[in-house]
Amino acid sequence: MSGIAACSAGIASKAVALSCGVASAAADAQEAVRQPTASCGRSKVVASDDATVVATIAGKVRGFRRNGIYIFKGVPYGASTSGANRFMPPKEPEPWAGIRNALAYGRICPQQDSAHFDTDGKNLANADEDAFLLHRGCAVQVPGEDCLRVNIWTPEINGAGKRPVMVYMHGGGFSGGSGHDLLSYEGESLARNHDVVLVNHNHRLNVYGYLNLEALGGEDFALSANIGMLDLVAVLKWVRSHISIFGGDPNNVTIFGQSGGGGKVAALMAMPVAKGLFHRAIIQSGPFIRALTPDYSQQVAGMLLAELGLQKSQVRELQKIPVDRLSGAATEAIRKTPRPKTARRDSFDESGWGPTVDGRVLPVHPFDPAAPAISADVPLITGTNLHESVNGVDHPGVTSMTIEEMNRRVHEIYGSDAGDIVAAYKREYPDATPFGLYATIATARWRIPAFTQVARKAALGAAPAYSYVYSWRTPVLDNRPGTFHACEISFAFDNAEICDHYSAGDPAAFVLSKQMSTAWVDFARTGNPNHSGLPHWPSYTQESRSVMFFDAPCVARNNPEGEGIEIISRLQSS
Repeated sequence: MSGIAACSAGIASKAVALSCGVASAAADAQEAVRQPTASCGRSKVVASDDATVVATIAGKVRGFRRNGIYIFKGVPYGASTSGANRFMPPKEPEPWAGIRNALAYGRICPQQDSAHFDTDGKNLANADEDAFLLHRGCAVQVPGEDCLRVNIWTPEINGAGKRPVMVYMHGGGFSGGSGHDLLSYEGESLARNHDVVLVNHNHRLNVYGYLNLEALGGEDFALSANIGMLDLVAVLKWVRSHISIFGGDPNNVTIFGQSGGGGKVAALMAMPVAKGLFHRAIIQSGPFIRALTPDYSQQVAGMLLAELGLQKSQVRELQKIPVDRLSGAATEAIRKTPRPKTARRDSFDESGWGPTVDGRVLPVHPFDPAAPAISADVPLITGTNLHESVNGVDHPGVTSMTIEEMNRRVHEIYGSDAGDIVAAYKREYPDATPFGLYATIATARWRIPAFTQVARKAALGAAPAYSYVYSWRTPVLDNRPGTFHACEISFAFDNAEICDHYSAGDPAAFVLSKQMSTAWVDFARTGNPNHSGLPHWPSYTQESRSVMFFDAPCVARNNPEGEGIEIISRLQSS
């Protein structure tokens, strides 16, 4: 039976209800017992001192309830990071009296001009299709240093529930993005349809989270290179202390993230201070192998001082400089700092903003030369999309690429080995267009480190590791966009209904969204992503190298792209 056929019965009732945006008739019936209903089967929104208030350690917060899910936004998990707290480890939030509203998202960390650059640094001046497909700009983004906030979606508050907890790390490298810049991140569907507690958050990024001042400021700034990662540890500690009152199980916490968020998951797996705060891990298109070296991040710090006209003895002046000036100088400092000579051409993150192997917070590289032994008991899913940084989004000419042009482009990258590489990928994907082949070959810079991650994790011989490639194509825009970076997030969150610019209301999209989100949740619940609506997904071993392709239908394949990747890997190491 195909993946679609196996899962279709399970989502039939949900598809019937799409016109009203509700989960299912059964869910509505259950919810009607608990609260009044409005027209179109939707529950009324309730925000009440009697019904939607939770007491945190710092004070009481008021959220709201919609469609059976309690939602709390912008809850502080740390104090403001401005002034003397800038570049310092996160502190506990200041207590407050009375009831504080948790009805709207909090501030985001200051970052580069979001009108012209996306969270991975790509120029978006003309990226209308990217914004359309990913529902960018779905919520107000207000920058500020008081940005240590969490958002929670849960079926229950002030009860005795012990649901799996899923803590999401947003994308944007280690320099941009937020927990609410994409509609995909909305956690209501995942919480309601799968009975889990979903948490996401904002934290310090770029210069505010990863400026290595240890060599300039001594012990006062000894941890500054990894402050952004310590914010994430503070999130997980907040979850451990509070999630029970939100219906979650603090002893069953999964961290997951996409792109830079996946990199954060990888780094947390290598951090002793995070040990025991999470129990499963999922890395989506974030194959972070090596972190920054101290030499590089210290060069960035020195360049920043030069940009601001400061001497080494004036390092504390950095805590007083206005945000706009500091952010602008930081952008220039990164631009002017040479990329490390030791960084490989196709490496994923060994320059720019990010965590540093400092011997304290991050004692070793996340997945080099091996998977982190400290997280050997943590099951892992890691994977990539078929086409990551090269795809048809905002490129209307891709359909006209000829075989000759494709061969020329691959030759420019791989020289005399281009013919063998193209031939290997043609055997793997015989129906691919010339551009499709080129885009898949170009994604080797993502696929190779992702396969490296899963292989090194499996080699520990402890908890299982699973590998995937997401390859479903949206029919929107004449089927041109392909399987682009970040497109899978909405399906992992079971958000095919609300993210309809991408799903297009396609029945296959709703099936796949259910298959993928259920796999993610079952993995969070048990450490095993297999379920009845998905073909069997074997764990990865060096012998089988099994990879699940999320598509219509889903299928598990052994050693996909193996021949081409072997050639490219050999070239990288030569």
